[in-house]
Amino acid sequence: MVTIKVEKLSKIFGKRTESARKLLAEGKSKEDIVSETGATVGVNQASLEIEQGEIFVIMGLSGSGKSTLVRMLNRLIDPTSGHVYIDGKDITTFNKEELRDFRRNKISMVFQNFGLFPHKTILENTEYGLEVKGVPKKERQERAEKALDNSGLLTYKDQYPDQLSGGMQQRVGLARALANDPEILLMDEAFSALDPLIRRDMQDELVELQEKVNKTIVFITHDLNEALRIGDRIALMKDGEIVQVGTGEEILTNPANRYVERFVEDVDRTKVLTAEHIMSRPEFYLNSAHSGLRVALQRMRDESLSSLLVIDGDRKLQGYLVDSDVLDYIKSKGKQGNLVLTDVLKTDVPKVKLETPIQEIFELMKESVTPVAVVDDDNHLKGTIIRKQIIDMLAQDEGDDSND
Repeated sequence: MVTIKVEKLSKIFGKRTESARKLLAEGKSKEDIVSETGATVGVNQASLEIEQGEIFVIMGLSGSGKSTLVRMLNRLIDPTSGHVYIDGKDITTFNKEELRDFRRNKISMVFQNFGLFPHKTILENTEYGLEVKGVPKKERQERAEKALDNSGLLTYKDQYPDQLSGGMQQRVGLARALANDPEILLMDEAFSALDPLIRRDMQDELVELQEKVNKTIVFITHDLNEALRIGDRIALMKDGEIVQVGTGEEILTNPANRYVERFVEDVDRTKVLTAEHIMSRPEFYLNSAHSGLRVALQRMRDESLSSLLVIDGDRKLQGYLVDSDVLDYIKSKGKQGNLVLTDVLKTDVPKVKLETPIQEIFELMKESVTPVAVVDDDNHLKGTIIRKQIIDMLAQDEGDDSND
């Protein structure tokens, strides 16, 4: 379900905005407009849709318009033209009272600077927004404590901001925003002031927290690795325009133009692309509900396989068979012997989830002689990966680099 819909949204800064808007409609560039009118185009006819419950990242270099765009989503900046629909309502038409109610109850924002009150405790800082809304003291304390608990900070509720690290202070800022229980959370370069290790921890914590609270999060960053790490989808901006919207995989594998291609060229794709991206549909496996060990051995001979994955009637992965083990076992039982598949079934099959990064799979393969099985959360076999697939992808990357 679409929560946020942005439709041809523009923002022009300066005095001659009407002249600039006409030039913009004529297709003039940002440079031409500032030269002719002195007005600066912050955002140029941006259109996008953000789904309920996703982490949507807006990224770009400094001056690309990303912060301006996000500030128009809660009208901290009023657009020059265009529309912003939140749950179907056009907030660009809201009067002051409607806008105040919208900001208090529907949407919250977390900034780069933590904005904590040094003279208030962590609990008092967290409940501040609820206090402004007039929520009774007992209720606001309960809600603030719940938000701190979700952020792993409840034990620090009676301390003051200067007693906490920068990362912990930012978590308090996030807890304060979530205490209001907004449907939408805007985060403007929220982690960029943190050192790299803390920043990475905060990225992980945000993804984990999102699994608990399931908010619609719009996250601004200039860091592509951060965008790829946390974003369900990414909008890449340049000179006020949105040049591509897609998942990290889509942007890496199918860049919309040369600018996007150059933007992502230094990314280590093995850290971003996942098992789902390179796996093959499973061709060689044994369904134990229908076939036994003699069929398994024949199939391994026919296909020149040294091992074979085994699934049950529900396509759940059971393990794998090794050709030499099966052959020795059949010989030991004789022609009329009762063959029990589980007697030779190995269960230490290397397996990964659909979302496992390729880099982790490559490490796993170093110690495995069998294909890696790709399974879903219910252990259903979805695909397989062999070492050659990863090597081919890495070789392709090297080839791309050599052509630059």
